Formats: sequence, structure tokens, C-alpha cells
Amino acid sequence: MSSKKPEETKKESGNSSDELTSVVEELLNTLSTKFDGISSEIFAKMDDMARRLDKLEAALQASEEKTANSTPRT
Repeated sequence: MSSKKPEETKKESGNSSDELTSVVEELLNTLSTKFDGISSEIFAKMDDMARRLDKLEAALQASEEKTANSTPRT
């Protein structure tokens, strides 16, 4: 059997619990930071895609108008 007094066991388990809480909080903070970074990257890429699609749409419309104006109507 253990020769430790009940008070010592409680202190040790309290320290273990505090340590576990600290590790879990650090892990959650790290995950939150990573999630924020990835979210920012995704939104930036979505904005870039939207701009590129807008340019493509404008180019297609200009091409259609150019083709329509150069084709003789009968």
C-alpha cells in the first residue's frame, strides 16, 4: 500500500489535474490559432477566385459584344 497521507495524494492529484487543464487549454489555443489562420487563407482564396471570375465574365461579355458587332446582320 501507499505510505502517502491522504492530503499528499489530494495535492498530487490536484497538481495533475491543473497540469492536464493547462495542457488542454494550450492545445485548444493552438488549434484555435491554426483554425483562424486557415479560415483567413480560405477567405483570401475565395476573394481571389471571385475577382478572377469577375474578370473572366467581363472578358467573355466583351468578346461576345465584339463578335456580335463584327458579324454582319442580314
